[in-house]
Amino acid sequence: MSENQNPVIETFAADWRTFETTHRIRTYKVLSDSLETTWDDERISNYHFLWLRDNCPCSQCVHPRTREQLFEVLDAPANLSAQRISLDKEGKLIVGWSDGHNSQYEAGWLRSHAYDPASRSERAERLRSVEPWGSELVIPSFDYSEVVSSDSVLLDWLLAARDVGLTMLTGVPSANEAVETAAKRISFMRETNFGSIFEVKTKAETTDSNAYTSLELPAHTDMSTRELQPGLQFLHCLINDAAGGESTFVDGFAIAAALQAEAPEDFRVLCEHPIDFWNKAPQSDYRSHAPIIGLDARGELSEIRLTNWLRAPINLPSSEMGAFYRAYQHFSALTRDSRFLVSHRLEAGQMWCFDNRRIMHGRKAFDPTSGQRFLRGGYMDRDELLSRIRVLERSHVRSTPMAAS
Repeated sequence: MSENQNPVIETFAADWRTFETTHRIRTYKVLSDSLETTWDDERISNYHFLWLRDNCPCSQCVHPRTREQLFEVLDAPANLSAQRISLDKEGKLIVGWSDGHNSQYEAGWLRSHAYDPASRSERAERLRSVEPWGSELVIPSFDYSEVVSSDSVLLDWLLAARDVGLTMLTGVPSANEAVETAAKRISFMRETNFGSIFEVKTKAETTDSNAYTSLELPAHTDMSTRELQPGLQFLHCLINDAAGGESTFVDGFAIAAALQAEAPEDFRVLCEHPIDFWNKAPQSDYRSHAPIIGLDARGELSEIRLTNWLRAPINLPSSEMGAFYRAYQHFSALTRDSRFLVSHRLEAGQMWCFDNRRIMHGRKAFDPTSGQRFLRGGYMDRDELLSRIRVLERSHVRSTPMAAS
């Protein structure tokens, strides 16, 4: 078969998504190991041959059902080069490779995955969806029945849970399975030593957690003793007749940002010095070793981990102990600062859903003799939230190109 008789290979969205074509390639130039493209807005993007070949979306390189990669870049020839390049009338880039393979790339996909400095910066900015907040927050609220019945409302709720980190569902039925029903609209729940569902009632004699007392709870994250703290927490109020017990929240990311601005050294100390959290019980013993302020591989805020009553004795060199305690006290003081505090009494028929790895929650003391108080809750990993958002977004019109994530 001659080089002009290569078979037409089926192409498709290799990761299930459709990328809007907002710009077209105007010209291109073949370099020694890459292709330099100039877009219609004058942006220049360089695509290495191996990168392009590695990302060929045809059915020989990507399984058409699983959308998982079949081609291994190790099998590309050492001297791989682009022998034929063209643009079709739709702006698609067509490449005929020196190994006889043909590839086609949608302009929208190429633009969304370009790795020139401007494109990388633009994409990183789109991925920064977090919206820090303080006491001025108007808590995003959604009707439970609409979340359960409408994918559009479901997506709005999940985006708020992702970006704001704190949401409320209203009109929640008093049925015990209400938490499970809402959670199943996202994915499966996470099992813990408290079960897949926990119930918050006062248990003065048998309690194994401060949550089951009537005491005030300071701002904290749940499951700080676990290697991976649960991402989402659901908390449904079925009965709340007791005096007091208001829920309190602070945005841990907003506090971390304020700490970084006010005292950069304190911020550094809490990022760089992991400490131990222990949860010891007769039948379980969970322990973690992690910093209070966690950063991801991009250097962005990833999580806050702090439950004061589960802290083990701090184990740091003597020369660093004073600095750590100063930073710890500074951070803790900010969690009590009225600039950041949001308080709301959760009533029967309402449900919190918040990002437990970002939002620190607490509770004011209540009088257990003044009435009943009964809440049910559960956890879910943040991965499940993000996955569900991506799947829902595939079927919704977007005003901006998708970020390659």
